[in-house]
Amino acid sequence: MRELVEISEEIKKCRACNLSKFRKNPVPGSGGFRKKVLLIGEAPGFYEDLKGEPFVGAAGKFLDELLSIAGLGREDVFITNVVKCRPPNNRRPTSQEIEKCKRFLDKQIEILKPRVIITLGDVALNYMLKKLKLKRRSISQIHGTPFNLLTYVWIPTYHPAAALHNPKKKEEILEDWKKIKLILEKNER
Repeated sequence: MRELVEISEEIKKCRACNLSKFRKNPVPGSGGFRKKVLLIGEAPGFYEDLKGEPFVGAAGKFLDELLSIAGLGREDVFITNVVKCRPPNNRRPTSQEIEKCKRFLDKQIEILKPRVIITLGDVALNYMLKKLKLKRRSISQIHGTPFNLLTYVWIPTYHPAAALHNPKKKEEILEDWKKIKLILEKNER
């Protein structure tokens, strides 16, 4: 889509916050979109910054497993992040950085018109809660719960890296993605 290429070019030129000073490559997003599914993560990590693509490190390998559980591959989904540049030392993006960068994600959603949005982790969860003007909630309270909105279904879940840092979360994440598979199957009808 030409519009996504234009947004990618804007992201490459963006200097709205200090993250642009530290990045090697911005990470606008990538993937296919055959199933009209959008995945939103937090921010690029070390390997993503090197390659300019989302989820290419260890969390990306686990994400590929999760996609497979849901009957998806990368060619079926578009993957992006709330923040398009890597924060130093992989720290969480600040609210100011998110505020400066959210226009890109808002535009990506507008262009793609996904049927399903899956948010990965707290940062993406909070972005959606704010966007939808909903009360702030913890990922542990609502992960795996589908929200049927006017034009799409939104499903918050844990970030794949949570399983790498806390093996107890892995089972919860796997269960969420089994639910996601059922939701996707229902949405295809």
